[in-house]
Amino acid sequence: MKIDRQKIFAKYNGKCAYCSCDLQKGWHIDHIQPVIRDLKTGEFEKPQNHTIENINPACASCNTQKNSHTLEQFRRNIQHFVNSLNQYSTQYKFAKRYGLVQEIDIKVEFYFEKINKTTP
Repeated sequence: MKIDRQKIFAKYNGKCAYCSCDLQKGWHIDHIQPVIRDLKTGEFEKPQNHTIENINPACASCNTQKNSHTLEQFRRNIQHFVNSLNQYSTQYKFAKRYGLVQEIDIKVEFYFEKINKTTP
């Protein structure tokens, strides 16, 4: 299947489906349900997931972080970032101590999920 990049780009008005940043040159195409590509052959492990409906536009950062994870795995990984920062980042802990960072406990909701809630 040939992917129409312009159609994918327009899916969320040129925004990343996950974080909502404006997509820049070099933006990525992400499979919502992973296809997992064999690095040697380039073939998909789950070719049935290679459909337009299963593709989102993504910024390089989100697509790299999501990797071949499901949405729920990706969401859990993001949720754990603050714990990791508290454990391993002296600068983060220092900034927090001086009130430069405030943590809030909210569920990670992706941009495309918010948009899909508001459109009939």
